[in-house]
Amino acid sequence: MLARRELSEAQVRQRLARREHDADLIDAAVARLKDERAIDDTRVAEAIARSETSLRKRGQRRVKRRIESAGINPSIAKRAVDETFRGIDSDALLEAALAKRLRPGVAIADDRQFNRLYRYLVGQGFEPDRVLARLKQKRHDRD
Repeated sequence: MLARRELSEAQVRQRLARREHDADLIDAAVARLKDERAIDDTRVAEAIARSETSLRKRGQRRVKRRIESAGINPSIAKRAVDETFRGIDSDALLEAALAKRLRPGVAIADDRQFNRLYRYLVGQGFEPDRVLARLKQKRHDRD
C-alpha cells in the first residue's frame, strides 16, 4: 500500500480493516511501520499541502480540510498548512485558481458569472473577503 503513495496512519488502519485483518494485528503493523518511519502523518500532511497548492491551486481552507480528511490530527494539519503557505504568494495562488476558470484578457461578463466564480474560488479554500475584492477588481478593470 505504501509503495504507491504516502498514507496517513488512519488511512493504513482503514485499509487493513477493510481487508478484515484482526485489530491486534493492525495495531502491531502500524506500530512497526511507525518505528520504521514508513508512516509519518507530518510528512503526509506536508505532501498533501504541497500537491494541493502547487498542482490544484487550492487555498488554505481547502488544503486543511483535505489533510484532515486523510485522518490527520487538526493540529498537524494546521502546522503543515501554515508552513506551506509561508512560502507561497497567496494573491498569485488566487490568481492562478481564477485563471483556471477565466481566460486571460476575458472580462467577467455578468453577475451570474461573477457569482459562479465567487462560489468556485471560495469552494477552493480561498478567503471570501479576498475573493470578493479580487473579483470586484477584475470586474472594475474591465470597465
